[in-house]
Amino acid sequence: MPFTPFHFGPSAAIAFPLRGKIDIPIFILANVAIDIEPLTVMILNLSYPLHGYAHSFLGGGLVGALWGIVAFKCKGILRGVMQFFGLKYQTTIATAVISAILGAFSHVLLDAPIYTDIKPFYPLIINPLYGLVSEKTMYLFCSALFIPALLFYIKARNKQNQE
Repeated sequence: MPFTPFHFGPSAAIAFPLRGKIDIPIFILANVAIDIEPLTVMILNLSYPLHGYAHSFLGGGLVGALWGIVAFKCKGILRGVMQFFGLKYQTTIATAVISAILGAFSHVLLDAPIYTDIKPFYPLIINPLYGLVSEKTMYLFCSALFIPALLFYIKARNKQNQE
């Protein structure tokens, strides 16, 4: 999606119910990590597809794994961010990497149906997901998921405050 924030609603709506099994900030921010690719293409005016290798499951998985390792090393910063939002935070390297890979995959799944240049199953050059939903529907879906994401966050924070 041209605007990475559209990924926050679906990411948070997935991550909060799975709290304890996946790392919330790493999963959510993996979606941002994937869009470093098109941002770089636009800023540097590269002769490279806007949605290249990082927007495939193979490339996204590699970007996700790298992000998971980097994010784990920055867990102190993430702990501070989570404390700001009133949530406790702890992670392991395995949880960080798995969460980042799954976050990257979710990004690919959200983008593949609406962009012709994405090759989600690279090295195959097909995109069988393209056109499954319209761009408008995907944007509405992603926007609408901000509501349950916010409700899941409030529930997680309230549950934690009761403990």
